[in-house]
Amino acid sequence: MSGWVAGSDNFRNSLIKIIDQTELNAVVIDIKDSTGRLSFNTDDPLIQEIGSSENRIRNIRALTALLHSKNIYIIGRISTFQDPYLTKLKPEWAVKKISDGGVWKDRKGLSFLDPTNKNVHEYILAIAKNSYAQGFDEINFDYIRYPSDGNITDINYNLTSGKTKADNMEEFFKYLSTEIKKVDNIPISADIFGLTTEAKDDMGIGQVWEKIIPYFDFVCPMVYPSHYPPLTYGYKNPSLHPYEVINKALMSAIIKTKAINQNKSKIRPWLQDFDLGAIYTKDMIQSEIKAVYYNGLNSWMLWDPSNKYTPSALKLETIN
Repeated sequence: MSGWVAGSDNFRNSLIKIIDQTELNAVVIDIKDSTGRLSFNTDDPLIQEIGSSENRIRNIRALTALLHSKNIYIIGRISTFQDPYLTKLKPEWAVKKISDGGVWKDRKGLSFLDPTNKNVHEYILAIAKNSYAQGFDEINFDYIRYPSDGNITDINYNLTSGKTKADNMEEFFKYLSTEIKKVDNIPISADIFGLTTEAKDDMGIGQVWEKIIPYFDFVCPMVYPSHYPPLTYGYKNPSLHPYEVINKALMSAIIKTKAINQNKSKIRPWLQDFDLGAIYTKDMIQSEIKAVYYNGLNSWMLWDPSNKYTPSALKLETIN
């Protein structure tokens, strides 16, 4: 659920009803989206000073209490480094251009926070800890990467002492994991590009599977078939082959995971429930889920940017 949807009683309740009636047992709610704004007010002094909160969800504690009363596991999503609000407020915290030292922007005019900036680290940590205190069960970090489009040759990556972009990201992951586990042992998860499951490099964005999975309780590759380029795995339109694409992607993920002695149960993929590249039917969504189970994994998440999901693709909840 986006913050706006979570704050809308009717829309939100229609989604809670789907969870009540089907095999679903969890929900992901935006804490901070790609605008940089938070979905609810907070009493944290650093967040208050930055002024990034919006009152989209009027009473976050009431919402988390309601969801817990229905035994729903609550995952809070933070759009980590894509943040046009904060880069405008504090340009010194932003990814900069090599050419003139100004704030770098992608083709859509969006800007990113600098993953090496310690102030950024502290701010993200404050959001995570405060949200956990509000009743979220797990904190999910998205956009944990460098920009992927635009004039990336003009980005100053702040690479020092022979470090790579992936090294910079790993230092952030290490900081996050260490600090967030100190007191409450808060469960954390990472959203990453689907192609990381088999890429042999960082794809230019600093995401390397082996440098991510050790630091998180769950890693969530976005294996949306529509996001794979033509001829991936030999398919002209990968969108039309959801089982095959996701099966191959997860097989690669498991091989990489076992090679560094990590548990494959950490893998929890995002699956496609939206029309892109093909009209996604209930059978196609079910085939995605089937691919997850075929690989011996037991958890997955569904995404639709409009938050309109397909209940008919889901098993009805059985009452024992």
